[in-house]
Amino acid sequence: MWVAIAVMSASSIFVQGGAFGQSERDANEKHWAAQWITAPGVAERDSVVLRFRKVLELERPVAHFVVNVSADNQFILYVNGKEAGRGPSRADLGHWRYETYDIAALLHAGRNTLAATVWHFGTHAAIAQTSERTGFLLRGVGDRERAADTNATWEVEEEKGIETLRPLVKGYYAAEPGERIDGAKLDWDGSGGSDTANPRGTAARGTWTKAVTLGRGARRYEQDAPNNWQLMEDPLPAMEMTEVPAGKVVRSSGVATPSGFPEKGFQVNAHSKSSVLLDNAQLTTGFPVLAVSGGQGSTVRLTYAEALVDDQGEKGNRNEIAGKHIEGVVDEFLPSGAEAARAFSPLSWRTWRYLQLDVETADQPVDIEGLRTWFSAYPFVEKGYFRSDDAGLTPIWNIGWRTARLDAHDTYMDTPYWERLQYIGDTRIQALISYTVGGDDRLARQAIEAFNDSRIPEGLTQSRYPSSLLQMIPTFSLMWVGMVHDFWMYRGDAAFVSGQIPATRTVLDWFLRRQRADGLQGRVPWWPFVDWGADFKDGVPPQDEDGGSAVLTLQFVEALRDAAELERAHGDAHIAENYERAAERAATAVRKHCWNAKHGLLADTPAQKHFSQHANLLAVWLDVVPAAEQKELLTKILSRSDSGFTAPAEVPTMTAATYYFRFYLARALEHAGMGDEYLKLLGPWRAMVGLGLTTWAESPEPTRSDSHAWSAHPNFDLLRIVAGIRPMSSGFEKVTIEPHLGALKEVHAGMPIPQGMVEVEYTRRAEGVQARVKLPERLTGNLVWKGRSLALRSGEQTVTLP
Repeated sequence: MWVAIAVMSASSIFVQGGAFGQSERDANEKHWAAQWITAPGVAERDSVVLRFRKVLELERPVAHFVVNVSADNQFILYVNGKEAGRGPSRADLGHWRYETYDIAALLHAGRNTLAATVWHFGTHAAIAQTSERTGFLLRGVGDRERAADTNATWEVEEEKGIETLRPLVKGYYAAEPGERIDGAKLDWDGSGGSDTANPRGTAARGTWTKAVTLGRGARRYEQDAPNNWQLMEDPLPAMEMTEVPAGKVVRSSGVATPSGFPEKGFQVNAHSKSSVLLDNAQLTTGFPVLAVSGGQGSTVRLTYAEALVDDQGEKGNRNEIAGKHIEGVVDEFLPSGAEAARAFSPLSWRTWRYLQLDVETADQPVDIEGLRTWFSAYPFVEKGYFRSDDAGLTPIWNIGWRTARLDAHDTYMDTPYWERLQYIGDTRIQALISYTVGGDDRLARQAIEAFNDSRIPEGLTQSRYPSSLLQMIPTFSLMWVGMVHDFWMYRGDAAFVSGQIPATRTVLDWFLRRQRADGLQGRVPWWPFVDWGADFKDGVPPQDEDGGSAVLTLQFVEALRDAAELERAHGDAHIAENYERAAERAATAVRKHCWNAKHGLLADTPAQKHFSQHANLLAVWLDVVPAAEQKELLTKILSRSDSGFTAPAEVPTMTAATYYFRFYLARALEHAGMGDEYLKLLGPWRAMVGLGLTTWAESPEPTRSDSHAWSAHPNFDLLRIVAGIRPMSSGFEKVTIEPHLGALKEVHAGMPIPQGMVEVEYTRRAEGVQARVKLPERLTGNLVWKGRSLALRSGEQTVTLP
């Protein structure tokens, strides 16, 4: 018998923007009355799980009951046993988030139980998790709701049935730990669904006592805050929570292939072992929920993996399972032996394509009643689209969008399996996909501001943020400047952009102080990562003893030029002039000291001992190479890595750009007027499709991560380069449509922009290309085709292009 599970989407009760009188109470309340609370006697910075509860009496049903909720590390809020929300979104202590819910729909007249599960994983927590100490906060927003405020009237117990498991995975792992859930110790009534709260502080399982307070909740900028949580309302929507199919059985042992599993159950006999492998057919992120009955003394283990591996640790074709086994993050469930089915689920969401269920029984058989899964991620909606007569582009689009979705939760993240860290290099590309496919900039605003908040006293941003472990990649600070410029072009919002400019100045001042007399960058400290190039040690291009890297200098040039445009629009024209002079000095120095006349290429340093695609593609994009030479240069470097490009003469060995940096290769190709060659660059993505990948890999095989959103940029460029939709001015105040169809005969595409949808259709006919363009109301622009420009008006228009 399948157990009923109360998992609910919080979006139906989630409130944004201080609705329902929140601002009125805030205006009248100098300090919040609600107190941060914890359990007496617990080690507040060690790993612990706490249950909180409070009985709330209501005379009658209410139309609204709005509460602000936060915790350190994380919480699940329950109202009368039903899940109301999870959070908070991650941030640092100076910008600690609280969530807002209207829980009226879950309340009724009479006795109600508010409850929360709060966990703090201590040193086992994900690196993305910053922390002060274990605590929980709930604040009622209106006068009636004040009765719900956390204080010493709340009860608390320590949950003894959940502990962490260190993941035994090979490679750098920085995400959440595995969990062991002991059904014999777990307080199954901790969500308040059985109305177990009582004023004497005792329950059938666990020991309840009065909570202790840690000082009132203090909003950011508040004077005399009693603790380090500087509270800010979360600007993000609730994460999506949608039930999806749990996959299919592809292998089993120790038990006959379970008929109907995971929808139906099966039994494992006493004193036996069994194993069942499920293939979800595609990578996913979310929560597995396993229902179990009986089986006292049994161990049920769930192992999650992006792919199976052979005895050499190679993944090979992701669809093939023969001769392969699973390695990965593990959760363990220890059944209590109860006759009624119990639903086990980890507190933290998981990532998997393959999920293996391993069961070992003791004296009792165990009934595996069934497995259900809930997909969870940031609630992006796919508004942009791209369709063409090349069927091979369809999986590239779909896999790219899936990658972008799985790598976006309460922050962007490089990989949902291995790290879950918001890195600038990855996030810049992810944000562009969010703008052009999702039409949503809320997560990008969070990221831009988080990186601004991460700056160290020297002025640089940290490479990733939020993070409990400092890491510095100075080149990513330059990309953050570019990310602000991208936002300005694609989304506008002068006030938001202006707020970032003081920080862009501190970043560039750091690099300006290190610009050599000859104009090149001096030696860059910390970890100046660029790309996982095959012979770039730790991803860093060559530098001479005193620096002089062409690649790093050119990234500096890009940031200077982007910042100069921002300063002229929203800052200081004199600073813009200084940036422009510094950029020109740097570009001239690269051309003078690194140009190799023999090969007609840029070398990576003035020593001219090493060449890379990276230096040369940046030189084209930034016009360090004259326009007349750009196509020939790009053809040379592409002849070393891509079919369809033939160099006129021998080209020296050079480091090729990997999936990530080919985003910048596309920028160079478009800039040089070679957009019709773009589809030839998609060979690596077609190869990944052939390997059975359902999200894009971090790097060429053998790759650690099977889901890295920095490799999802074809979604952006199918819209920008192939369909040709791009902003002519900031915030898409005007649009440029310049298609590059290559060999395609038909394209249908749409891009959401702040003013609405821009939609295009192109069809090749004998007389030329018929183009239909539809622009939102009051938007105008130009259609560019083979160097000629045609004015576009709002609404729909059709033209034939020769």
